[in-house]
Amino acid sequence: MKDLPMDNSKQVETLLQKIEELTQSQRHLLTIASHDVKSPFNRMHALLQLLQLNASNLTDEQKNYLEKMHIVIADGMAMIRNLIDYRNLEFQGLELMPAPFSLREFIHSSLKAIDGVAQKKQLKLIVGTVNDCELYTDRHCLQRAFDNLLSNALKFSFPSKSVTVRTVHTDAIVVVEVEDEARGFLPAEHAQLFRKFSRFSSRPTGGESSTGLGLYIAQAMMQKINGHIECLTTEGIGSVFRLTFPARLPF
Repeated sequence: MKDLPMDNSKQVETLLQKIEELTQSQRHLLTIASHDVKSPFNRMHALLQLLQLNASNLTDEQKNYLEKMHIVIADGMAMIRNLIDYRNLEFQGLELMPAPFSLREFIHSSLKAIDGVAQKKQLKLIVGTVNDCELYTDRHCLQRAFDNLLSNALKFSFPSKSVTVRTVHTDAIVVVEVEDEARGFLPAEHAQLFRKFSRFSSRPTGGESSTGLGLYIAQAMMQKINGHIECLTTEGIGSVFRLTFPARLPF
């Protein structure tokens, strides 16, 4: 290959430098969003909990506003967690830290964490049979994949609907399913489901925000623990998201 002319070489060098500067700026902005913005959200969440503990003198309308604030703050904190995951996946990498833990405890603690938001959106959480087994995998990766599926199910479901979680496992493989009664996806949207920053026809039912990163992060986290994610969806009826992963990482 012939050497580039001197002026072209300088242009390429300048372009590469600009790309690096833009990449550094993107990393810096993600750091600000994922850390500096997280602190005020945590403080607002703590203040809101104090208000709800002392809500006996509030009117029903004021209590309703507090419940809506709870949903908005929970939504904002979920967005920040996704930005942190995105930064780690794209720029820093994730070091796996496998450890033993109970599948049943994992499912129930995860559902307990979202129970407040589910109640405020008048959604029913249904837990199918969860036969316990000991997992040996990276809990953070599995947690972030599962949390994103639960968050999406709550975000896109209408009041009075249900979100169902069920599990099945063998000695080697575990399957966790999250089924919603939301609008499902259009056939043309199936190929875009796990791409980052994807936008779909269904919109959040409670005014929540959507970064388009949740399913992308869920898939990336499952790949980290040698698992995968799939979606069975029917337009107008709902979706079943299925996580399949080894009970024990091969370390």
